[in-house]
Amino acid sequence: MSQTDAVTEVTLSRVVLPLPRAISDAKVLTGRQKPLTEVQVLTAEVTTADGHQGLGISYSKRAGGPGQYAHAAEVAGELLGQDPSDIQRLWTHLVWAGASVGRSGLATQAVAALDIALWDLKARRAGLPLAKLLGAHRDAVPAYNTSGGFLSSPLEEVLDNAAGAVESGIGGIKVKVGHPEAAQDLARVAALREALPDHVALMVDANQQWDRATALRVCRQLEPYGLTWIEEPLDAYDAEGHARLNAALDTPVATGEMLTSPGEHAELLRHRSVDVLQPDAARVGGITQFLKIAAAAAEARVDVAPHFAMELHVHLAAAYEHGVWVEHFDWLEPLFEERLELADGTMLVPDRPGLGLTLSGQARDWTAETVTLGG
Repeated sequence: MSQTDAVTEVTLSRVVLPLPRAISDAKVLTGRQKPLTEVQVLTAEVTTADGHQGLGISYSKRAGGPGQYAHAAEVAGELLGQDPSDIQRLWTHLVWAGASVGRSGLATQAVAALDIALWDLKARRAGLPLAKLLGAHRDAVPAYNTSGGFLSSPLEEVLDNAAGAVESGIGGIKVKVGHPEAAQDLARVAALREALPDHVALMVDANQQWDRATALRVCRQLEPYGLTWIEEPLDAYDAEGHARLNAALDTPVATGEMLTSPGEHAELLRHRSVDVLQPDAARVGGITQFLKIAAAAAEARVDVAPHFAMELHVHLAAAYEHGVWVEHFDWLEPLFEERLELADGTMLVPDRPGLGLTLSGQARDWTAETVTLGG
């Protein structure tokens, strides 16, 4: 990069990705949300005067997509003329440009796409996969599948999906729980554990739908199944409740995906609420913020299993020094030309520069609105 290289153009797009079928978890059964039918993805393409480019993404489910896009469009112009290498400075600049609506939540989720694009640009410019730029600890990350285990799928379908996932090279299966009757959850878990090979990990996810008493009762009933973790048994912000539950169980407790800042994750670590922390780079404001969370998690010696967006998180998980998992969701695959590879229970870290992703023609076709700043 020349000393005068600077950001000259930013293109933002709001992509509406339809799901093949509506899916439901415990939040739907309790009436808090409607079934999920689409994912809205915010893409950011950043170009410099020297011709370097970077691609970043953020996303929303059920609501927030137009808001993320609108906020990003308001602040992205602040990147024009800036040195793209100064990512942490630029993150702070972008966040303060829209700080009147907050420095977490939707505002930083909009900034996340720009932040990720800058990291992708830096890695591409160096000719390195993002994991290598960050400092990889591994070339393959243990991978578990979630997309086949929703409550909207009957048990036989869940079993078939799990068998197919294991055949494809997956190392773990996560199934949703949170039925009104716990016996139904226990039956599904028992059937899955019996059907899966012993070496395949099994996790469950309650999506925050239990109160403290229910969580303790049901989680104790789940203990005999040797689960790798029980995810989101309580409200995401109940750090104290998670800590009490974590201390009472042999099974590890996992949570964190719904939090939107390093400070919120720090509360989980301070209370010793989790054995497995699940930050989502898009939700916390990008890679810059994710790295802060990862550093705190490493100091606390907890495992990390980033939520969703495997195309991004396989790199971040590969750069984490302690135990990791990456979540296999095939939902975003149509947006990209490339595919991630599975082998022997792991997801291979791509050897292409940056994230190793190129937007597909399908992503362009699903674009609801787009804007280019600069150029």
